[in-house]
Amino acid sequence: MGFPKMLLNFNGKSMLERVIENVKESDVDNILVVLGAERNKLAELVSRMNVKYCYNDDYMAGMLSSVRCGIKNIPKDCEAVLVFQGDQPFISGVVTNKVIDAFKSSDKEIVIPVCQNKKGHPLLIGRKHLDKIEILDDNAGLRSLAYLYSDDVLEVETYDPAILRDFDTYDEYKKEFNQIL
Repeated sequence: MGFPKMLLNFNGKSMLERVIENVKESDVDNILVVLGAERNKLAELVSRMNVKYCYNDDYMAGMLSSVRCGIKNIPKDCEAVLVFQGDQPFISGVVTNKVIDAFKSSDKEIVIPVCQNKKGHPLLIGRKHLDKIEILDDNAGLRSLAYLYSDDVLEVETYDPAILRDFDTYDEYKKEFNQIL
């Protein structure tokens, strides 16, 4: 976008604040925000929200590098990790809880929310597979984990298109923002 999209306004709050607030409405125990570009501005914002954060100095390498950074900074007794994108401010706590509940009631270690046969976020990864993220091919990305361990994947229908909506361009943001108003 040419500027930090995490700071874009969504009804008086930044996109990142909306994402964090939505996660806080779920049963997630701990929130760790991985910061990269514009980390000083974002760290100031995140520190006011009572969540932990870490820095990914290699953020230009892509999202997988941020996931790796986050995993290196989670508590050792963490049962599973939910991966949220900072540009998806419409994923509700209800959807997140649906993913968590599916994990808890299943023997599967990778849970992917689905809407209209399309996979979205947040992706849940159980402890069993967290160390495998370090060896994933950078070009294949995090989704390759589900392909490599497809027998350990549970797809959960959410009926919520928010799991698919993110903002890659300013025009997408403006269109969505105008619909909100």
